[in-house]
Amino acid sequence: MARKHMNRTKLGVIVGNRGFFPGHLCESGRTEILRVLEEEGIDAVILDIADTKYGAVMTLDDAKACGNLFKAHRDQIDGILVTLPNFGDEKAIANTIRYSGLNVPVLVHAFNDDMTKMGIQDRRDSFCGKMSVCNNLKQYGIPFTLTALHTVDPSSESFRRDLRSFAGTCRVVKSLRHARLGSIGARPASFNTVRYSEKLLERSGITIETLDLSEVFGRANKRKESDPAVKRKLEEIAAYVDVKGFPQENLVRMASLGVVVEAWMDENDLAGTALQCWTSMEEYFGIVPCTIMSMLSSSLIPSACEVDITGLVGMYALQQASGRPSALLDWNNNYGADPDKGVVFHCSNLPKEVFEEIHMDYHEILSGTVGRENTLGTIQGRIKASPFTYCGITTDDLNGGIAAYTGEGLFTRDPLLTFGGYGVVQVPKFQKLLRYICENGFEHHVSSSMSSVADSLEEALGKYMGWKTYRHEAEI
Repeated sequence: MARKHMNRTKLGVIVGNRGFFPGHLCESGRTEILRVLEEEGIDAVILDIADTKYGAVMTLDDAKACGNLFKAHRDQIDGILVTLPNFGDEKAIANTIRYSGLNVPVLVHAFNDDMTKMGIQDRRDSFCGKMSVCNNLKQYGIPFTLTALHTVDPSSESFRRDLRSFAGTCRVVKSLRHARLGSIGARPASFNTVRYSEKLLERSGITIETLDLSEVFGRANKRKESDPAVKRKLEEIAAYVDVKGFPQENLVRMASLGVVVEAWMDENDLAGTALQCWTSMEEYFGIVPCTIMSMLSSSLIPSACEVDITGLVGMYALQQASGRPSALLDWNNNYGADPDKGVVFHCSNLPKEVFEEIHMDYHEILSGTVGRENTLGTIQGRIKASPFTYCGITTDDLNGGIAAYTGEGLFTRDPLLTFGGYGVVQVPKFQKLLRYICENGFEHHVSSSMSSVADSLEEALGKYMGWKTYRHEAEI
């Protein structure tokens, strides 16, 4: 199974200029911005320095030229960076974005003034110009993102963090607006919690393709151990986790399932799946699908259990923001009497990257119901200590919209002895978050990533996707 790779982010870059401010700052500022973008692995679409004065945007003709350039690269541009080496012309900048026809995230940046260079030849006034640009973008109805500091040196770590976060926002927005996801099987009958609206997701650009489990079982049962695709999948499974001592017949079923699911995904150009993992799978096919799902998520093809499509959307968003595998967990238990700690758990299908170490096993919860011999395939272990970002997404059918929450916390090393895929989390003001989840009808599932990308998600889901988004953080 080939691991998917994240493409480099590409930004359309607008260099602002205003005629009676020092123009040479635009030339040097343009050079500096392009250098930092390259160092951060971000590609740029920008006017040539000979196309306009200093390669900047100041007049209506400049705006048309830059807008047409962006329009010609519209399929490649993930977002727009507005940079102000001097005050800049707010109308030209807003007009450029309008002429481009792009509906992508916009980051507004302004250079610092040097307090030793406040004369007429070197004074920027970008501090003030940024307010004018933002005012015009508001008037034009163009949403935008701000840097953490009002003005900031492009070479600074602060601006580089802004760029990385904005690139994550761009990836999330671009991916969600054209997402194609797979729903395999029906939701578990007792899980009303994972109901969702395909129509609301489609309105946001997220298409769901469906496949019945009977078709999966039928196609998989036609596969034999001698099938070259099954042989390759068996090798991939053995390379992923130790399979010594487990029945070959079960492993062949597992491999056949993986071949069928991946072939269906390829045929339908799907970026991820949510799968009916119990109990039809165990009763009528004789395995749990957790290993195959874990391998998919590890390869940056997120796979959610219990047909949780909105949980899958959260996994996909986190993956796009961070470039790392994501997981779906239960907010599952309290951790003693500590109000800011809890236990997260799944049976599990988590990608191996999140674990301290892993082993394959039988499903302890289902074994007593469907027979232990039919439950091989869970990936078990403790989640390693790490910062993490969490995300919950739900379709709010009653109000006709999509809602989300996100925030950051820590996986800790606190002692815990249990089974499945599990970990202890510490979340600031955790009780407040839990209250919000319950009062607003979110699922007990939560998507997670070993990363710190809540800023990217908050901007992407709330500002650009237009979803009602709650950002949870510690009260100061």
